[in-house]
Amino acid sequence: MSVHAASAEIASLDTQFADLDLAGRLSLAATLGHAVFTTSLGIEDQVITAAIGTHRLPITVSTLETGRLFKETVDLIAETEERYDIRIERFCPQQDDIDAYAEKYGLNGFYDSIEARHACCHVRKLIPLAKALAGAEVWVTGLRRGQSGNRATTPFVEFDAERGLIKVNPLADWDIDTIKAHVTTQAIPVNPLHGRGYPSIGCEPCTRAIKPGEPERAGRWWWENDEKRECGLHVPDAQTTENAAQPVSQAISTASAIR
Repeated sequence: MSVHAASAEIASLDTQFADLDLAGRLSLAATLGHAVFTTSLGIEDQVITAAIGTHRLPITVSTLETGRLFKETVDLIAETEERYDIRIERFCPQQDDIDAYAEKYGLNGFYDSIEARHACCHVRKLIPLAKALAGAEVWVTGLRRGQSGNRATTPFVEFDAERGLIKVNPLADWDIDTIKAHVTTQAIPVNPLHGRGYPSIGCEPCTRAIKPGEPERAGRWWWENDEKRECGLHVPDAQTTENAAQPVSQAISTASAIR
């Protein structure tokens, strides 16, 4: 399949997703290949996990247990598993990697420079993410357009050239009010930190409550000035996206064969 045809197939899938409800979007995602949903246990991710569990969809649910999560987040993992009778697979950083980071930067060196913060995210999130997505053909995420300016154009379906898989964002068009209403209606368990001013929750040392009028993700890596700051999970690495045309074709061919 040509790159043009592959791009057209992604565009077609994106259009199909726009006309479906959440359960329909997740069901379609599951037909595209081995699907893995990575949850941070945030409110939008809980909506997706609830749908997967309620509809018994064949999507693996995984989380990155970085070793520095809030206790409330860790406690929510077990509560969610029990509520929906599902298994949330945990992927943790390697102690050797943590020790090497601490030796070079200091355990909390991420406050000192963007380089050090990215290195910490790499050890605690990106390496475990690679393990969580090993063998996956479809990556389901809780990305929404309203989360930040950097995510304002998030599509329903895209190709992740860095990882060579189809990325599905089933809540791309949901705003936070819709999310909250759905959580209330469905009695979905959520992190109690949301009620204390934390709309976006990551590692405890790197997350603060936001101030009135601030964007949802303003409390993440709050000491940095870049409004588009990210941990790297959803930002392509330019060094690995070169020559990505062939993986695009391969992934779309696989998805087309499965459908």
